[in-house]
Amino acid sequence: MTIVYDDHDDTATDVPVRRIRFTINGAKKVAEVEPRLLLAHLIRRGLGLTGTHMGCDTTNCGACTVLVDGRAVKSCTMLAVQVDGHQIETVEGLATASELHPLQEGFKEEHGLQCGFCTPGMMMAAKALLDANPDPNEEDIRWALSGNLCRCTGYQNIVKSVLWAAAKLRPPAEPAADESQPPAPDESQPQAAGNGDGSQQ
Repeated sequence: MTIVYDDHDDTATDVPVRRIRFTINGAKKVAEVEPRLLLAHLIRRGLGLTGTHMGCDTTNCGACTVLVDGRAVKSCTMLAVQVDGHQIETVEGLATASELHPLQEGFKEEHGLQCGFCTPGMMMAAKALLDANPDPNEEDIRWALSGNLCRCTGYQNIVKSVLWAAAKLRPPAEPAADESQPPAPDESQPQAAGNGDGSQQ
C-alpha cells in the first residue's frame, strides 16, 4: 500500500535502520534492516530465498514457516530484527548438493504435494517435529502440522510423507541376539589342560 502526504517543507526524515547478524542455512550474514521489516521479506527479497512463501500475512496458512533456532515460526509476523544473533533454516537448506532430504523424498514418494504452495512450510514444520521426535505417530504429525493449511491433498498423503521420512531417518535396529546359541567362551580365562582323552592332569 502506498501513502501520499502533503509536502509542507523540504526536510527529509531518514528511516532508521538496524544492523543485525544471523546465520541462515549455515551461512553467516549481516544485514541493515528497517525495524518494521518482516522476516519473510528479509528472506525473500533481501536474501532471494523464495522457497518461503507468503500466503495470508496473518499466520493462518503456515506457508511462510521457517525454523529459528530449531523452532518452527511463521515468518510473516516475525520481525527481521528479532533474529539478530539467531540461526534460521529455510526449505533451501534441506537438500545437500547431491541428494534430497528424506522429507523431500517422502513428499515425492507419497505424493504429498500438488500445487506445491504449502509444501515448503509443511516440510519445515515437519522437520521441527522430527528433530524433536524422531519416531512420531500419525497423531503427533497431524498436531505438528495443524498450523499449516493445504487446499489440495486432504492431508493424508502429507502425513504419509512425514511417516516415510521418519522411517528413513530412523537408524536401523540392532539384530536381536540368538539365545539358542551357547555363549562364546571367554578367551581371557585360562583353560584347563587335558590329556586328549577328556581327562585332566
